[in-house]
Amino acid sequence: MIKKSLILFIISASYLSACAQSNNLHETVARLDSLFFTAYNNCDMAKQEEFYSDSIEFYHDKGGLSTSKNEILEGTKKNICGKVTRELVKGSIEVSPIPGYGAVELGSHMFHNNQEKNDKPHPSKFVIIWHENNGKWTITRVISLH
Repeated sequence: MIKKSLILFIISASYLSACAQSNNLHETVARLDSLFFTAYNNCDMAKQEEFYSDSIEFYHDKGGLSTSKNEILEGTKKNICGKVTRELVKGSIEVSPIPGYGAVELGSHMFHNNQEKNDKPHPSKFVIIWHENNGKWTITRVISLH
């Protein structure tokens, strides 16, 4: 009886520990998402540059694949700054660990056209692959679907 209770306790503790780690990862990625898109919405190109990996792959359902960090930043500066703001759909973020690498973030967001106030935004999906290296998180892959 004691042995069964001990085994049950160990399994429960392991489950609770995994849940706590998962919650911490979710909080970390949600915070990173907020920091990155605050920079995006405020045209803080230096902060965005810090977030993007030098080996970024950005898959856009309309623009195709971009693998140049500089081109992505220049495109954002030219086409987004002052023209578009991003709004996360509340509660949409899902985070899963990628052991030994980082995490994958799935979610929905809307883009508001600041130049056409009557343009109604609609939710679209995104995927971001986050890489953690010695406490520094970078974006290595993005899939943006509109």
